[in-house]
Amino acid sequence: MAPPIPHLAVRGSEGTFLLHGPPNCEENTSFQRDALQSRFFTFSSDGSLFGWCNGDKVNVVKASNGTLVKSFDLPKATMLEFSPQNKVLATWKQYTKTQDNPQGDANLQLWDLQTGECIKAFYQKKAQGWCPSWADDESIAVRCVNNELHFFENNNFEKITNKLHLQKVSEFALSPGNQPSKVSVYVPGSKGAPSFVRLYQYPNFSGPSSALANKSFFKADRVNMLWNKKASAVLVTASTEVDKTGASYYGEQTLHYLSTNRESAVVQLPKNGPIYDVCWNPNSSEFCVVYGFMPAKVTVFNLKCEPVFDFGTGPRNAAFYSPQGHILVLAGFGNLRGQMEVWDVKKYKQVSKPQAADTTFFSWCPDGEHIVTATCSPRLRVSNGYKVWHYTGTVLYKQDTPADKELWEVLWQPFPAGTFPEKGVKYQAAPSELGSTEAKPAQAYRPPALRNKPETSSYKLHEEEPPQNMKPGAEKPMSKTALRNQKKREAKKAGKQETKADETKAEETKAPTVPESTSASNVSATSGDPETDKKIKNLKKKIRAIEELKEQQAAGKQMQKNQLEKMQKEAQLLKELEELELGL
Repeated sequence: MAPPIPHLAVRGSEGTFLLHGPPNCEENTSFQRDALQSRFFTFSSDGSLFGWCNGDKVNVVKASNGTLVKSFDLPKATMLEFSPQNKVLATWKQYTKTQDNPQGDANLQLWDLQTGECIKAFYQKKAQGWCPSWADDESIAVRCVNNELHFFENNNFEKITNKLHLQKVSEFALSPGNQPSKVSVYVPGSKGAPSFVRLYQYPNFSGPSSALANKSFFKADRVNMLWNKKASAVLVTASTEVDKTGASYYGEQTLHYLSTNRESAVVQLPKNGPIYDVCWNPNSSEFCVVYGFMPAKVTVFNLKCEPVFDFGTGPRNAAFYSPQGHILVLAGFGNLRGQMEVWDVKKYKQVSKPQAADTTFFSWCPDGEHIVTATCSPRLRVSNGYKVWHYTGTVLYKQDTPADKELWEVLWQPFPAGTFPEKGVKYQAAPSELGSTEAKPAQAYRPPALRNKPETSSYKLHEEEPPQNMKPGAEKPMSKTALRNQKKREAKKAGKQETKADETKAEETKAPTVPESTSASNVSATSGDPETDKKIKNLKKKIRAIEELKEQQAAGKQMQKNQLEKMQKEAQLLKELEELELGL
């Protein structure tokens, strides 16, 4: 049976609609376009349902044929989310209170998708972390309330079955997958005490040794916790708002690793600077980090936090693994030019290098072969539109938004794991009428005085580091200093060869023809006394230095006293040189 074709949902000032994925890329006529301007839309985790709120109602339809499942009269709803098994729909609206109602209304509502009834309503003032987190089998759900975690079982939100109380818990992340569920919690530091992240397995929360892992650290105003797909480890990116050393505008970041087998470590990054992006490979055995001052480095680490492959330096600030984990895209979006590098993860070989200028959004299609890039408002209010690509760099479909309209969001329809099996990586560009946008190599600006001279590392704005295989047994990469010294040596050697070639050419054009035996005797003429030869060499060196000083004086440079004294000795040095040469 052929795999299904994913839909692409599009939301903008022209309304909300669904688009068939490649190869057709046509609007899905079975879904009636909603002309109202939607505030939010989303698919269920298995992709079977599609829901959106348009300022009038919250509608839920079947993604396959557009059949209406449920419609809720919620004009103020601004966000919604499906539970993993599609049993519950969570909606959120802005919390408000009035003089008549100082308490305000509960703004987080949970709806039964079978009956359409409201199961429970909560007060949730902050938009961040508004939605409860469910285990994949919906056996438990978690909310963070007043510095403690409340756990509910089997969608019974009337009874709190368990609590995890730690002083000032501010963030948590529930692991993916089925039971036993694990949760990572973050407690910010205070009064000189460090911040810390702990891992727990539900429902073992009591006792000093109940934590699966613990990692404490300073310099953390906020954290981002990222579980791998197998729920065996979590990556914690700790960030500060301000870098007190003044080295970075973006504050300071550190990366920490915690695993459920009680191991924890700081991920050592060879280059200083911000951490732009961290992502797990879907196989859960390695992760990729984009870090360092521009040009940024990208390194893949294993579960021992050892580097596996270093992609060198380049203009990147994001990394995206394909859903099957066989392809990695490194990209530079935002304030960078939109250059993308597509890599074969197994061979660590570059597949293509397309460019998507002004991109504000990137996402892999679930089939692992196509990607979408988009320029959306309000990040950029001009040149809005989206493109569907093949990973070999070919543009398969392009849609530009009219100048008086805006594009707000595009979203691929998800599918259950295993729906699209992994395919072999292709290196030949896929055919398309729109062609490819392979980035042309840009040359750095060189001032006119340096354009006819050999290029050396000292003329470059940045030191470029090539990709290096970091696995044991592979050729060891050179350090940054060694690489720079090697480039200097190569440039110096090239410069000497070019100078020697120019001198040889000049001698051939100016010098009169002499017998070979005579020229050879002049070149090899020596006194036979090493001391005399050494004196001649030193005298010539001093005379050359005096000639350089004369040139600098003619150019208007003010000479110092010792330099003037050296210049006055020129006649004496020439006389000594003549006497020594006559004695040969």
